[in-house]
Amino acid sequence: MGLSQLEMDLYQQMILEHNRKPRNFKELPDASYSAEGFNPLCGDHLWIYVKTADDGKIEEISFSGTGCAISKASASMMTIILRGKTVEEAEEVFDEFRRLIIGDLDPEKAQALGKLKVFAGICRYPSRVKCAGLAWHTMHGAMTKVSKRVSTE
Repeated sequence: MGLSQLEMDLYQQMILEHNRKPRNFKELPDASYSAEGFNPLCGDHLWIYVKTADDGKIEEISFSGTGCAISKASASMMTIILRGKTVEEAEEVFDEFRRLIIGDLDPEKAQALGKLKVFAGICRYPSRVKCAGLAWHTMHGAMTKVSKRVSTE
């Protein structure tokens, strides 16, 4: 799966922009779900907070912590795309994103990813897949109540 130079430039710009000015970067004290995520290989350490409304939709989602540019950008973009979705829809987006970053999903066939398709080339950098996926796995752990602490190892 080859990315054009334009797609690579867009990827770099989006990563840098979301790293410099992460969206929804704050704690959410009244979260319905929360979890801590840690990548021991690089030290990325995030907390994800999700507040759902009575109708089951994600009313607010945020993150806090420290991480590399890819980790922070992925978390920032995740909070944007998941707001307003149901828990089930968020799980569908999680599954597509996970498959995209490991190279199991052609970005052209992704149904729910929107701008997240810029992460398609990350599969060529296995050490960075965990950075891009940390926030997503943490969100999944929180919302499915599988774990309050998620590790990439």
